[in-house]
Amino acid sequence: MKLLVVEDDRTVGLYVKRGLEEAQYIADWVPDGAEALDLITAGSYDLIILDLRLPGMTGLEVLRNVRDRGHAMPILVLTAQDSVEFKVDALRAGADDYVTKPFAFEELLARIEALSRRPPQLSARVVSVGDLEIDLDAREVRRAGTLIELTPKEYTVLEYLMRHAGRVMSRTLITEYAWDYHFDPGTNIVDVVINRLRKKIDAHFDSKLVHTVRGVGYVVKG
Repeated sequence: MKLLVVEDDRTVGLYVKRGLEEAQYIADWVPDGAEALDLITAGSYDLIILDLRLPGMTGLEVLRNVRDRGHAMPILVLTAQDSVEFKVDALRAGADDYVTKPFAFEELLARIEALSRRPPQLSARVVSVGDLEIDLDAREVRRAGTLIELTPKEYTVLEYLMRHAGRVMSRTLITEYAWDYHFDPGTNIVDVVINRLRKKIDAHFDSKLVHTVRGVGYVVKG
């Protein structure tokens, strides 16, 4: 695998680059967001490790530009910004994972290995589970080829679950992603949206895709 490390701190950047090379990866390092975007556009990187605070073009701007240009390689954000708001912003902009500084290099390697094992459809512009698919560009949902009309919140919740297919996502994670913290944690708003999704997606099919894991959260799986 060929990786690009985008980190303005020379010490951290070279440390990560050297560690990746010792782990038998090919790694480049750049300290600047604009330079990173040029390399990503022109190069053939399999995974990007991206800091958020960069000179000139910020990490979030790099992230959005990379996704807007259609590049689907996994992007792991590595930053000292540890607030939930920054994490949600990065994930919404197209990040696949988020590691905060200070970090253990063993954890970083484990996250990279996990991202490299993801099925290709998780990075594609069409995400599918069984006969259910989401076109991320058109924001359209189809099951067995039939278009399903969803409200914006229903779509956002389903997209989040589909991007993490097979993984149980807690109500807290879902609400933080879909409602941007502007919700009453005592409400059952997630359950309401999930019930509506079930009626639209699963009601007329023998195979159910939206599942509840009691006491934990929800998962989409075939």
